[in-house]
Amino acid sequence: MPNQGGVLLLAALVGVAAGTGGFTFWYGRGASYLTNDPAACANCHIMQSQYDGWLRSSHRAAATCNDCHTPHALPFKYVTKARNGLWHSIAFTTGRFPEPIRIKRGNLSVTERRCRECHDTTVQMIEGVAGAREPRACITCHGEVGHAR
Repeated sequence: MPNQGGVLLLAALVGVAAGTGGFTFWYGRGASYLTNDPAACANCHIMQSQYDGWLRSSHRAAATCNDCHTPHALPFKYVTKARNGLWHSIAFTTGRFPEPIRIKRGNLSVTERRCRECHDTTVQMIEGVAGAREPRACITCHGEVGHAR
């Protein structure tokens, strides 16, 4: 028969972890991050200016945050959302992030691919005219398209 004290301790630890995790998920509006609603991105006050910029942008009528900042294919979309959610929650809880916030290299790569997927015909025409030069990042010329100032 297992040690009854050990079982009770394990049950208490699991209960505390589940309770803390459940409360954090509820308090942080975790379910909203599973949607495509751009307002979810403004749950954290630090993202409010990005959300406000999107509201004024040319892409508001055509694209949500996920359309530009996550891969299209499943499960990669939710893997990206989960990874970003983890690092965002750590950074915002500890206060260890630059202000204004900056997109990380991996996320910039995802966003660049998404720009090129939606605007493929235009990108091909531009790069065809440019010749063999190294392709330029879309945000070189269009840095405020998704988040107007």
